[in-house]
Amino acid sequence: MPNPPSETLLRQLAESLGPRGFSRAPEDLKPWLTDWRGRWHGRTAALLSPETPEQVQAIVTQCAAERVAIVPQGGNTSMVGGATPSAEGNSFLLSLRRMRRIREISASDNMLVAEAGLILADVHEAAEGIGRRFPLSLAAKGSATVGGLVSTNAGGTQVLRFGTMRALVLGLEAVLPDGSLYHGLSGLRKDNRGYDLRQMLIGAEGTLGIVTAASLRLVAAVGSRAVAWTGLASPDDALRLLRHLEGRLGDRVESFELIPSNALELVIAHIPGTRAPLAQAHAWHALVEVTAPAGEAGAEHSLAAALADSLDRNLAADATIAANEAQAQALWRLRESIAEAERKQGASLKHDIAVPVSAMPGFLVSARKAVEGLYPGCRIIAFGHLGDGNVHFNVQPPADACSESWLSRPGGDVSDLIYDLVTAAGGSISAEHGIGQMKADALARTADPALLFAQRAIKAALDPAGIMNPGKIFPG
Repeated sequence: MPNPPSETLLRQLAESLGPRGFSRAPEDLKPWLTDWRGRWHGRTAALLSPETPEQVQAIVTQCAAERVAIVPQGGNTSMVGGATPSAEGNSFLLSLRRMRRIREISASDNMLVAEAGLILADVHEAAEGIGRRFPLSLAAKGSATVGGLVSTNAGGTQVLRFGTMRALVLGLEAVLPDGSLYHGLSGLRKDNRGYDLRQMLIGAEGTLGIVTAASLRLVAAVGSRAVAWTGLASPDDALRLLRHLEGRLGDRVESFELIPSNALELVIAHIPGTRAPLAQAHAWHALVEVTAPAGEAGAEHSLAAALADSLDRNLAADATIAANEAQAQALWRLRESIAEAERKQGASLKHDIAVPVSAMPGFLVSARKAVEGLYPGCRIIAFGHLGDGNVHFNVQPPADACSESWLSRPGGDVSDLIYDLVTAAGGSISAEHGIGQMKADALARTADPALLFAQRAIKAALDPAGIMNPGKIFPG
């Protein structure tokens, strides 16, 4: 077990990091000791805010010598308590937010080298400045950091075409648990020197090392884009529509978001300035984005033709295409505001899960029926990225129940049921948010024993003292 820091270590870190890099003041610590959902609360011996990789090295080296735990944190947008320290208060909270430089950007290499504390919105802006783009986007782009995106293998809305962070990270710089600095930013497309440390660090949630910088893959800028909203009768119709659009438009289809009517209604009820895009109500909806590179036929014309054909084939009941950028953003706002609308409605059990794409329509129907059958009155909002099988399966307590008591019990049984259904469908209990604290026990219960053996062996080999983000991924 990790140890509490000695007064000597606290004094040394305060002297080496200075007042901007070391704080024990309650007002400085408070915003970072509770997770984004307000579910996890912790304490820390001190907030450490290094400015260079060398300072991170020094911190880890000193902590390793005393076996003191470190909890890395970026934008504090974890959905599973992955960046919140424990309640004991013996660990250090290591913030990477001061490390936010762009070290290199190259249109020739289609690469941007960013430090871990840079927020995603700034990555987008820098890429656009050289006529490129970084093709990963999510609702928290104004606060999510590069280090956090790497450490959780973030997905977002464009995984359908470009994949998760695993596909977008060309190289990493990271401090390992012994304090050594891994120099892996070269961005080589081909490198067969044994085990891929980069891929082990991606998605490790800071349990194998601290990411200090990443080389990110850039792609060509969009020449034009088109965004449409469609009305559908069922998730099966949505999958048929997706496959039809892909057959007509190929990889121009970048996003395909499946949204039920109750999610849309929740957004309209709680988010000012939103409205239903279609005149008639529909049981399900799909938000579609199509792009075209510069020099090719406009994306709007291509999507309009493909949707017209889809309507003729009864693959969709209705559709509208955004006439301008403002309308496109308004359609995306409906999708990206679901989480905020849910929060305003009240607490809920959130499940970020994945099943095979072909199984997703059936899973949405059968899982809902199973949960509602065992727990009458609960309200289910299930939406997600149909093209990659990612479902956000959220359960709100019955209207007449005490939310706090229901969410703790029987809420825990609801989550166990959902994870069992996902496992039986050949899926994953975590699609894009990670394991963190919230799903550690569920992972231990549901994962393939061979996978757990390998993961624990890697953790023990690289971090034998268990100082790197303890209690995350593996039960505390």
